[in-house]
Amino acid sequence: MKLQMHSIHFDADEKLVNFIQHKADKLDTFYDRIIDGEVFLRVEQDDANENKLIEIKLNIPGSQLFAKEKSRSFEAAADEAVEALRRQLKKHKEKLIANHH
Repeated sequence: MKLQMHSIHFDADEKLVNFIQHKADKLDTFYDRIIDGEVFLRVEQDDANENKLIEIKLNIPGSQLFAKEKSRSFEAAADEAVEALRRQLKKHKEKLIANHH
């Protein structure tokens, strides 16, 4: 899946970008019609502990899914965001199947 990465006011290192891409690629196994996605990475100033914010937008036919998570590290936030998207994809897929019966 093609993901556009945007790190706001800092440069995300390649390892982090690859980590997020690898995690997101696994979503294809749950739903194979994902068109593409966008990832926004931010470091928030207000919260010293959980200041890594990740937003992931996925484009699927006829809809857009979105997850936003905050954690101590981008990796942890990415894990949570991808998990949230997995649940949304599952729900979306179930709805599609239900509508076809």
